[in-house]
Amino acid sequence: MDSAPAIEFDNVFKRFGDGRVVALDRISLRVAPREFLAVVGPSGSGKTTLLRLINRLAEPSEGIVRFAGKDVQSADPIMLRRRIGYVFQGVGLFPHMTVAENIAITPRLLGWDKGKRAARVDELLALVRLAPADYRDRFPRELSGGERQRVGVARAIAAAPQVVLMDEPFGALDPLTRDAVGQDYRRLHDELGLTTVMITHDMLEAVLLADRIAVLHEGRLIEEGTPHKLMTAAGHAYVRELMQTPRTQAARLRRLMEDGG
Repeated sequence: MDSAPAIEFDNVFKRFGDGRVVALDRISLRVAPREFLAVVGPSGSGKTTLLRLINRLAEPSEGIVRFAGKDVQSADPIMLRRRIGYVFQGVGLFPHMTVAENIAITPRLLGWDKGKRAARVDELLALVRLAPADYRDRFPRELSGGERQRVGVARAIAAAPQVVLMDEPFGALDPLTRDAVGQDYRRLHDELGLTTVMITHDMLEAVLLADRIAVLHEGRLIEEGTPHKLMTAAGHAYVRELMQTPRTQAARLRRLMEDGG
């Protein structure tokens, strides 16, 4: 991986309200180009706030957030967001727009011509395993949850961003669809050379999809490392407890297989 980070949090502190609520407490974290980072932790630990700082949907109270080496505070927030893909639970497709129109929103705002937008829509639908001829003219209400999420992924990468932010992107899907869409996104991440930061409550999902996992607790970054490192040599007691979940699930599955049910 390149030495210069794609995203960097430098001693970031974030307060809300009158300053008594601390959401993030002195976070320093680097995300390398083409890395897939999963951010995990309990509700209220600061995960979504951390993500929102990257595209200026929230602002740090102290410290610096850098994107491509530059302080995001120096960037126009609208142009910054057009350079960063964003996928979240519930997708947020515009119901009055077709699939093609939803996917082409950012390219249209960036001034791409109609032919280039249409070609990009078809390319992306194929990438997310939806036949262009069957899906480009459908409306969101005509899609299943998994199909809508795939369209959401296509929309997020339509303008060829290098960074994609994901906030519980697969949480509303049934387990079978969730696994399929997650694995397909990981394939796209690798094929397109993306940098991905994903929030998830699902430890098994984090372990199976991410290159590295960052664990937040009460606004602090308490540990980070590869899935293997955290599964086998976590230093923090909370992280050891957290990483026990996928281990327990795997052991239960083995017993079921060995016992024949």
